[in-house]
Amino acid sequence: MTVVSAARTVRRSRARLVIAVLLLCVLAVAAVSLAVGAYTVSIPDLLATLVGQGGAKNEFIVLRLRLPRMTMAVLAGLAFGLAGALFQSLLGNPLASPDLIGITSGASVSAVFAILVLGLSGFAVSGFAFVGALVVATAIYLLSWRSGIAGYRFVLVGIGIAFMAQAALGYLLTRADVRDAQGALVWMVGSLSGTQWIEVAVAAISIGVLVPAVSLLAPKLRMLQLGDETARGLGVRVDLSRVLLLGVAVALAASATAAVGPIAFVAFVSGPIARRLVPGTSLVPSALIGILLVLTADFASQHLLPGGVQVPVGIITGAIGAPYLLWLLASSRSRTEA
Repeated sequence: MTVVSAARTVRRSRARLVIAVLLLCVLAVAAVSLAVGAYTVSIPDLLATLVGQGGAKNEFIVLRLRLPRMTMAVLAGLAFGLAGALFQSLLGNPLASPDLIGITSGASVSAVFAILVLGLSGFAVSGFAFVGALVVATAIYLLSWRSGIAGYRFVLVGIGIAFMAQAALGYLLTRADVRDAQGALVWMVGSLSGTQWIEVAVAAISIGVLVPAVSLLAPKLRMLQLGDETARGLGVRVDLSRVLLLGVAVALAASATAAVGPIAFVAFVSGPIARRLVPGTSLVPSALIGILLVLTADFASQHLLPGGVQVPVGIITGAIGAPYLLWLLASSRSRTEA
């Protein structure tokens, strides 16, 4: 066995171990999310309810109230985690995350515009959010194009558009009625409260179509990370592959934002954490860490705050992600100065 093949074997074994541990963590947090609340369900009763053998009360609480919310948390975490890992791997920049470069902010502006100006609600607002994310992503791509896409230019243009989106959100809120503005705030922070099965079904269809596309494009992503010239030498159509990967990443972020709003920093932190556990692209660990982050943050937002206070899940992820961003900037500066 050569040194290279031995290293690959060790990496695969480590990746399988990390994925197995993350899966166990996701299952544990999901079970706690379904069982714990104002009315606690024992684990045997929870398992019986999930297979259709529970009492009427348990079925209502678990299947009608908690399971849709937990399922949506899984879908949103998966989509944000994958989207962030794709952006950061493709553009070679840890700041290239859809929530930092304005894509989710564009979705928020579009959704808030639909609520406050057009008076829309329900799936129409989600549709506006999806389209808003696509429009902003297209604008970033066109404005950053200079005979190709460079990661730093894409990020700088995206950050500029994110500031413009925040200004637009502020303008819309200052012109709105206070009661309408309260409903629009959900689209600024992200929330899983009141999730219904029909909303879960729509999100599952859109994200379920995109995940196989990521699997098909993953080999091209790994070749693009070797450099454009090397990738062309391996037969990859560089520009087309990059556009397809960016399109899938944008669609994942747009689908999740249209379903639950812009849950902050999940896309930003999932990829770097996964790469520390498993060096390389690490798409599957990134998705699992995204799921684990959203599930844990949603549980904390419901049950762990002092005084029984409940807040949208996006406030909890923002509180986690902001210190991580500061640490990332500080450590990058230290490496530069060294």
